[in-house]
Amino acid sequence: MTTNSAHERTRLQVQTAAKVCEDKKGEDTRILELDPIDSGLADFFLITSAANDRQAVAIADDIEFRLKREFGIYASSVEGRRQGEWILLDYIDFVVHVFLTERRAFYDIERLRKSARPLTPAEFEAELTAALAAKTRAARSKAAKKPAAPTKKTAAKKAAAKKAPAKTAVKKAAPAKKPAPRKPAAKKVAPKKKPVARKSPGK
Repeated sequence: MTTNSAHERTRLQVQTAAKVCEDKKGEDTRILELDPIDSGLADFFLITSAANDRQAVAIADDIEFRLKREFGIYASSVEGRRQGEWILLDYIDFVVHVFLTERRAFYDIERLRKSARPLTPAEFEAELTAALAAKTRAARSKAAKKPAAPTKKTAAKKAAAKKAPAKTAVKKAAPAKKPAPRKPAAKKVAPKKKPVARKSPGK
């Protein structure tokens, strides 16, 4: 999964706790999405029923274990474990209530929280899956719109192309060299012939 926001992470934690309730045979498990106006700090209540105090303690213990192992979180406070009639695990962003069946009917938290939206674990999971899928699609769409990062070869070619016109301009601006003036070739003077001495005829 992608990196989740704080609210999505809380939803994943509630979902994990709800699965524990179902695995441990908790009855009539419900998740209340609380109204922000009157909920205080918590976003959700997770409520489940147990047939006896031993089952209630087992559900609470396993919820603590799973949330610690998978998310590294601990309940800020735990109440009612000794009696096992109503065990409350307060995780700040959500609160778990594990009731004995008759105690749940007596306190009737669902009725007291009339502004809350009740969800079954299946409905809650379906909403969470849809929200995460939508977020993934949005992230992929955003990534597809971004131009691809240039490779090293592409960047080198672009840099070379930018430098090339500058070199050409320098060559054009340089003044043309004039050919050096030629010196007139020296005239060759023919050497003077020495007069040949003539022999007088013999007498």
